[in-house]
Amino acid sequence: MDVVREPRNHVIDAARAASIVVVVVFHALLYEVRLVDGRPALVPWAPPHVPWWPLSWLFMVIPIFFIAGGYAHALLVDRMRLQGTSYAHFLANRGRRLIGPLILFVTVLALASTVAAWLGYADVVIPGTRQLMQLLWFISVYLVIAAVAPWAVAAHERWGWRPMLVAAVAAAGVDTWSFATDEFWLRNLNMLLVWPLAHQLGIAYHRGWFRTGHALGAVLALAGGVSGIAVLVFGFGYPGSAVGLADIPIANVQPPTLAMGFLALAQCGALALVERAGWLRDVSGRVQRALALVNALMMTAYLWHIGCIALAAGALLALSIAAPAASGIVLSQASVAVLSLAIVVAVVPLLGRIEYRLIPPLGEHQDGRIVVVAYAILVLGTGIVWQTGTVLHPASPGSTAGVGLVWLGSWLMRRAANA
Repeated sequence: MDVVREPRNHVIDAARAASIVVVVVFHALLYEVRLVDGRPALVPWAPPHVPWWPLSWLFMVIPIFFIAGGYAHALLVDRMRLQGTSYAHFLANRGRRLIGPLILFVTVLALASTVAAWLGYADVVIPGTRQLMQLLWFISVYLVIAAVAPWAVAAHERWGWRPMLVAAVAAAGVDTWSFATDEFWLRNLNMLLVWPLAHQLGIAYHRGWFRTGHALGAVLALAGGVSGIAVLVFGFGYPGSAVGLADIPIANVQPPTLAMGFLALAQCGALALVERAGWLRDVSGRVQRALALVNALMMTAYLWHIGCIALAAGALLALSIAAPAASGIVLSQASVAVLSLAIVVAVVPLLGRIEYRLIPPLGEHQDGRIVVVAYAILVLGTGIVWQTGTVLHPASPGSTAGVGLVWLGSWLMRRAANA
């Protein structure tokens, strides 16, 4: 059956494109590269509380990714219903799209870190890759949310705001427990409460909340989200910064607090006001193609941007050593951020070409049982790599098992997607 596709929402696409730029710039600012007595040193960034802590909320973009995910999943579920396709088809389509970026990233890091470990540097690369693989928290959580997206859409259609309220109350309970015991790791439970809440808001956004009807709804969402954050920070002692910095390593985003849910609500209101104003309603074909390209390469940019930042910092460090008098400008955070973005723009499309070849085709029929097993193995492997790293070595059995499960899940998904 031919299904008429809903036009792209340029506001959502532009928000996602801007978000990845913000992510690259922020991570480029996290450490200051300096020459101390002629030697390079990394100094964690601790900016003044004013104005940087308030600005951290303005530029915190992680909720937007989950809002956009909810919006996209609502579209896909509608299409699935119209075409009469199965859940296995939906799940295989979601899983296979991540295989290309994930398998390339994990394999390259596994090969490099494993060689280094067997050459005698295991004590360095094992904790190093464990730290780098913290990037995979997003993919791990997103895979889980995507797996239950059809039920999330159905829950919104049946109960409306109630699932969001349940998630928000549960997240508040987790925060209370965490702050009372001074155990921030408990907030990892919010990974499956706060981010699904943002995802549910994205489904609501697609279904017409905020952007249709009276404009007061969008205004109230924006005001309610901002007020909620203010109450949590000034009334209940939540961290004043959205992100962790040198002098506040654990803030509101990783692990998430309920404040991220309020921020998602505010961002829905802001996106709706932009859409209602007609901005980006009519854009040129060239702009549409650019937005589509950036959105298609979003996951690639996310996975590889830390490496691009490292390349930028290394190149600028070499230049500053050659010309010490210019080191103040060359090693400035602004210089690192600009060069990092330039390397991302140059490198990511090339990596995207390789990833595209690694994505298996989606056939008309799928083996439902194998799809579910493959997807579950992929989720488990990604989660283990997130926690343990990528080294294949007896000294790191967790990362060895995790990488093996990612490979196995990818191979099974390749078979199952085109049965």
